[in-house]
Order: sequence, then structure tokens, then C-alpha cells
Amino acid sequence: MQSIVRAVRGFVARVVARVASWSVAEPEAGMTTAELLGNAALGIAALVAIWAVMQTLGLDVVNWIRGQLQV
Repeated sequence: MQSIVRAVRGFVARVVARVASWSVAEPEAGMTTAELLGNAALGIAALVAIWAVMQTLGLDVVNWIRGQLQV
């Protein structure tokens, strides 16, 4: 039992030492994730808007696009 307690204490000491050695992230480090999530949200909003227009106008939009592309 004593050997288990010593092993656990040693493990905890190593984990604490490793965590203490980590450097603190810069304040701007999280901006990349926030920007990517924001861009993804804008992309999804654009897709939803396009889908809503296509649902509402249907073939009128497709025919207009074909006319503009002269297809």
C-alpha cells in the first residue's frame, strides 16, 4: 500500500512539474479560432440565404442565371 501511495505521489509531482513548465499563452493566441468560427458562421449564413432564395423563387432564378450566362 505504501508503494502505491509513493508511486501516486511521484506521478502527481511529475504532472505538476510538467504543467508548471508550460508557458502562458499570449492573449492573442485564441483569436485564430474565433476568427475561423466567425468565418464559418458567415459561410453557413450565406448558404442558408442562397437556399432560402432558391426555395422561394425556384426555377425563376435558375432561368435568370441561364439567361445571364447565355446557356
